[in-house]
Amino acid sequence: MRKTTLLEILSGLREPSEGSIEINGKTVKGPQPSIGIVFQEESTFPWRTVLENVEFGLQMHGVNKKERKERARKMISLVGLEGFEQSFPHQLSGGMRQRVAIARTLVTQPEIVVMDEPFGALDEQTRILLGGELLKIVEQTQATIILVTHSIQEAALLSDKILVLSARPGRMKTIIRSMLPKPRDSRVLTTEEYASITREIWSNLVEEEGLISRHSGEGSLKYHDSIKAVK
Repeated sequence: MRKTTLLEILSGLREPSEGSIEINGKTVKGPQPSIGIVFQEESTFPWRTVLENVEFGLQMHGVNKKERKERARKMISLVGLEGFEQSFPHQLSGGMRQRVAIARTLVTQPEIVVMDEPFGALDEQTRILLGGELLKIVEQTQATIILVTHSIQEAALLSDKILVLSARPGRMKTIIRSMLPKPRDSRVLTTEEYASITREIWSNLVEEEGLISRHSGEGSLKYHDSIKAVK
């Protein structure tokens, strides 16, 4: 199963060919307000200001104008965009536009937020900074985040539980639990605990690609000369 297909089924955007998805004992049978989605692709509305973009979900839910503006302003402040309420997307950087998308999703107060490589199009420094902001937002909103990423570093920094998927067919290969302390910021990048998690993720990915072999009678890993990047 492709990871995007899995997210679509989880979000109620696609019906599974077999089996079912249950959240809190209830079967997911279609889109529902308790599940929010943040995509990798540009998703802000170019004709709407930052405030109007963040208000959109509340507007669709029938929230009155005064309340939705108040809630939107609070969420804009939470994602670090205070002062940009009247700016249009073309006036913002890529990282700022993604903050708008995150704010637009979280302002409706979903229990679960599905993020499909939300920082994939950003440079590494911006990814780390936004990742740190996301941790703060999660701490304040108490939302459960399901984040798909191809970045080992991102997975190790942001996650409490990391599910490594196999290549083809896509199945759960292993679960890695993070014991990194909270609150968590970029300082953990220099710790041995963080390095240990990244090594474990990498070992699982390389093993899945069939690019390593183990020495007989030894626990060390031997890398083939033909090793290539795991995407």
